[in-house]
Amino acid sequence: MVGLVPTMGALHAGHASLIERAARENGLAVVSIFVNPAQFGPHEDFAAYPRDESADFAMCERLGATMVFAPSVAEMYPAGDATRVQPGPIAERLEGAARPGHFAGVATVVTKLFAIVRPDVAYFGQKDFQQLRVLQTIARDLRLGADIVGCPTVREPDGLAMSSRNAYLTPEQRRDAVAISRGLFAARELWEKGVREPDRLTSAVRIHTDGPGISLEYVSAADPVTLTELQAPADSAVISLAARVGKARLIDNVLLGIDLADLR
Repeated sequence: MVGLVPTMGALHAGHASLIERAARENGLAVVSIFVNPAQFGPHEDFAAYPRDESADFAMCERLGATMVFAPSVAEMYPAGDATRVQPGPIAERLEGAARPGHFAGVATVVTKLFAIVRPDVAYFGQKDFQQLRVLQTIARDLRLGADIVGCPTVREPDGLAMSSRNAYLTPEQRRDAVAISRGLFAARELWEKGVREPDRLTSAVRIHTDGPGISLEYVSAADPVTLTELQAPADSAVISLAARVGKARLIDNVLLGIDLADLR
C-alpha cells in the first residue's frame, strides 16, 4: 500500500499527524511538498507563502516517510500545459466563492500528484474541510483509484487550528485569533445541548469573533456532504468560517453529528 500526504510545505504538527498516520498504515509513505501557484489568486500570498524545505525534509525523515516528492513548478506545469480539472457545485460556494479558481487549482495539482505517485490512500486534514470534500468527490467521480481519508484538525493548546499561515501573526494577533476556535466551540456546545437551528449556531460564532482584531469573511452552517447551506434544523452540520487576522487569512470548522470516517 502507498500512502500520500500532499502538502505545500512549512510543515507543522498538523502535517506531522498525517505523515505519522501514512507511515503507520502503509508500506510506503510519500509526502509531496509543492507550493501550487494554480490555487493562488492574483492578489494572494503565493510569493510570501512560508517555505523551509530543509526543515520539512528533516521532519519527514524523522516521522518515517519513505520519500519526499518536491517538484518544481516547471515539472508540474511544463510549457504548454493547459489542462485543468474543474470541480462541480461542491466547489462553488464558501471558499470557492471567496477565492475563484482556487479549487480548480487544487483539483488539478492533486490529480497530477495521484497520476505520478499512484497512491492507494491519501490523507488530508479536516481544517480544510471543503478541500477534503471536493477531493473526495473528484476521486469518486473520476475513479482516481485512491481513498481520500480525512484526519482531525490538530490544534494549539488554546484551541487555535494549526496552520502554516499562523506564522504571519504578531503576538497580539495570535491572541486575537484564538477567538475563531472559541466561536466554533461555542456552536458545538449549543449543538451538544440540542440546538439545531442553523442561525443560532452561526450567531454563536459571530458573537465570539466580533472584535477589533478579527474581520470575518463568512460563517456557514452547511450540510457536511454537499456543503449546501442549511435552511432548517438537520441531523448533521459543518460550521465553518474564514476570517482575516492581520495579514493572515485563516479558516476553521467543527463537524457536528457525523464523523469524518463517514465521509468518503
